[in-house]
Amino acid sequence: MKSLKENFQKAHIVIIGSGIIGKFNALELSELGFQITIIDPTELQNSSYAALGLLMGNMYQKRRGRSWDLRKQSIELWPQWITFLQKFNSELNIEKPLIQLTTNEEKFKKLEKFIYENNNQNLRILERDSIFIKNINKTFQTNNIKGIISFKDGRINPFSLLQTLDKYLKHKKINFSTGEIIKIRKSKNQWISTTRNNEDIKSDMVILCNSLKAIDLIDNISHNITLKPVLGQAMEIDVNDGEVDLLSLPKQFNINGKNIIPKSKNKLIIGSTDEYSTKPEENTFEKLTNFLDKKPNWLLKGKISKKWYGIRSRPDGEPSPIMKNLEDGLIVCTGFYKNGILLAPACSKWVANEINNHFS
Repeated sequence: MKSLKENFQKAHIVIIGSGIIGKFNALELSELGFQITIIDPTELQNSSYAALGLLMGNMYQKRRGRSWDLRKQSIELWPQWITFLQKFNSELNIEKPLIQLTTNEEKFKKLEKFIYENNNQNLRILERDSIFIKNINKTFQTNNIKGIISFKDGRINPFSLLQTLDKYLKHKKINFSTGEIIKIRKSKNQWISTTRNNEDIKSDMVILCNSLKAIDLIDNISHNITLKPVLGQAMEIDVNDGEVDLLSLPKQFNINGKNIIPKSKNKLIIGSTDEYSTKPEENTFEKLTNFLDKKPNWLLKGKISKKWYGIRSRPDGEPSPIMKNLEDGLIVCTGFYKNGILLAPACSKWVANEINNHFS
């Protein structure tokens, strides 16, 4: 009888989709000894390239249920994975802290209540005389910003993370295919993934991590999975104002739902995920800079130097993400909305457990 290790080494797993989730699954499964093939015809256009990489885990206010369990597990796993991945990129890190701000008094009271109820030294209310609040109020020419700070949450640069994962996968000689899979089917004990060019790729298991396109490859009626598109947009703004120093601001923060990342003294990134669409609206600048009642002068005069977007998927009628063992040897792991990077460790761990059970 073959040992479990021999089963792993001989088993071939196809992962459809090469975003953060697809590559992280490949990382976890490769470490366990499986043969992996990643298939994606549009690798550089996947939704992971629209991510800003903010890890809002500890400051997540709902402290029970599946969503919190996944966050909690990922929070514990991320430091271990960062240490592991630093062998391939010594500069990869989680930039801390993360700050959540609001100008809405009712929302601030909810944040305040959350902090008091949790009594966690890594979560604190930002007092008005805090250097963070002072600098943010000064820069944004306002005086009513309030918020909380999490010393454990932060940001992973998504481009750096993807490049690091690519280095690891190349080191492990993971197979990549740019074919577009149009059909998957089970034949005897194997799965056959067919490309548009009529190439058949055989494997023992298939993992669907290809966002909205996942439901095109399964029997949607019997599995009852519905995904809707969510557009994530971001832009880089150049600021021409000698009196403004954006580096006086925190490294990453959120004001009224907009994520802000200063890149230099006169350049910052603003991003958001809130359009249920597949095409960005024309007024990107107006939409992403409307997080205050009144824009500061430097922001009004700012110029977009770069903008980008990506289409994520969000489950319709059930919690995000979708992680299901659909049938023997077919797993779907998609619908992460805007938490793909944060939840990648916990979800890849879940996939690995399902596959371990499959071959046990």
